[in-house]
Amino acid sequence: MRSQDAALITRHPSPDEFVSFAPGFGQRFTLTIDTEEEFDWGKPLDRTSHRLDHIPRLAKFQQFCEGMGVVPIYLIDFPVASDPRCAEVLGDAVKAGRAEIGVQLHPWVNPPHEEDVNVHNSFAGNLPRDLERAKFRKLRDTIEAAFGVGPQIYRAGRYGVGPATVGILSEAGIAIDTSVRSLFDYSSTGGPNFRDLPLRPWWVDRRQGLMEMPLTTVYAGPLRAWGPSAYPRMWRIPRMRGALARLGLLERIALTPEGITLEEAIRGIDEAVELALPLLVFSFHSPSLRPGHTPYVRSEDDLDLFYDWWRGVFEHLARRGVTSTCVREIIAAAQV
Repeated sequence: MRSQDAALITRHPSPDEFVSFAPGFGQRFTLTIDTEEEFDWGKPLDRTSHRLDHIPRLAKFQQFCEGMGVVPIYLIDFPVASDPRCAEVLGDAVKAGRAEIGVQLHPWVNPPHEEDVNVHNSFAGNLPRDLERAKFRKLRDTIEAAFGVGPQIYRAGRYGVGPATVGILSEAGIAIDTSVRSLFDYSSTGGPNFRDLPLRPWWVDRRQGLMEMPLTTVYAGPLRAWGPSAYPRMWRIPRMRGALARLGLLERIALTPEGITLEEAIRGIDEAVELALPLLVFSFHSPSLRPGHTPYVRSEDDLDLFYDWWRGVFEHLARRGVTSTCVREIIAAAQV
């Protein structure tokens, strides 16, 4: 019987726990979308102050991905899963394998509503186990009812995994968790610390077949070897981080169009390729598909730049020989 400590997603894996993929898998990338309600990022969280005006925009993005030969993974939370428009827009693509769906738990908008809404409780892993499990089950079942297929991948909203998360996911037959944002630390607000976790997938629970697929963030620049030790120490002096990035000496690059330029993303891709990472995991928030709902896309011009970012990224990935993959292919290629 594994100890509870051994089943923590935030535990650093041992060398023999890294996932080996079948010969020929090569280097691949996945595109994950935090498919969620629109809310004001600058205001406190609440259960009701949100909208879903961007949902029809998912159709254009899905069409765009299909044209680029990419299978997007929509990680859906409860307000989206409960909106019939989501299944209307994405249902045929999911059935045909041109898109995939997963679970994303925002506990403050996900029934049962038994906890106070506050920052601490916005990380699902901080909730009592039975409540975290009940919220997850309600969401998983709602997604399955809407799409007619059981999701096999999970991301905790705000990356908020906790001590009970592994057991909850394993008993529900989830094959991949993608909640870890390596090189980031959310402990100052009550969330997990992923600062020292690796970038390549590992088995969180090999016996249950539960894999961790961390989002990809890399250090780049001549001082990148010092990133793990130096970068976290500069949190009190963000100007130093900015100065090092402007000088091209050290930068932390997450593979997302939200706050990362195309040029930065290309440097991040190149670094990930040089590190021989088997999977590059990209992400963004679905409200960015409609101007005015996130800080990253404020106008239609911004939205055009958003799509240009993805075109440039897909073209560069092709040049580097990194091809698209999806959940079903990752599961099939993973050698337990």
